[in-house]
Amino acid sequence: MKAVVFDFDGLIVDTESVWYEAFRQIFCKLDYDLTIDEFALCIGTSDDVLFDRLKKKVSFTKESVLREAKSIYKDQLPALKLRDGVLEYLNTAKNLGFKIGLASSSNRIWVEGFLDRFDIKDYFDVIKTADDVVKIKPDPELYLAAIKELRAAPEETIAFEDSVNGLRAALDAGLNVVIVPNKVTGQLNFGGHILRLNSMSDMTFEELLVAISASGEKII
Repeated sequence: MKAVVFDFDGLIVDTESVWYEAFRQIFCKLDYDLTIDEFALCIGTSDDVLFDRLKKKVSFTKESVLREAKSIYKDQLPALKLRDGVLEYLNTAKNLGFKIGLASSSNRIWVEGFLDRFDIKDYFDVIKTADDVVKIKPDPELYLAAIKELRAAPEETIAFEDSVNGLRAALDAGLNVVIVPNKVTGQLNFGGHILRLNSMSDMTFEELLVAISASGEKII
């Protein structure tokens, strides 16, 4: 393995759980119980997928929902922090000489705002966001663009993901995928990944490399 590519939302910072709670509260006022499975449709990709589905079930305007959701999210913003083990993985990967990329379906301003806040932007040799591609996840374009610029072969690259859409994108790009779900995505069904962790604090980056190299088959 020569390179690693990280997803952002839900993986490096658990923004997904905050967004789910915000949307759940809003739709609860509309007498609709928004399930995690439904919300998962937009995790790792565009929220248009979710809105298109919900419009068939409940009356609302996208603009008003987004406005209220952003207000709720803003109140929770100060409490957001890096997920356990993320900084340790970045440090170790950098010290071991790995090329490090980031591939996010969010826009660059959103992603880099957090990277600057937590002072981790310099760890990444390549940052690819929705601004850089025509199609976001579950399309593999983000991952293909990242490894192309990293000059890394898919089979030499580990992708860290927390969502089903992200998993599909990384697998279709030919990468080795490690799933690290958050409080929301932990309840979803994944398949095809090589390893699953509750958080990056479950094992060190070196231990993860050993586990991957020692596995003759997929570890589910």
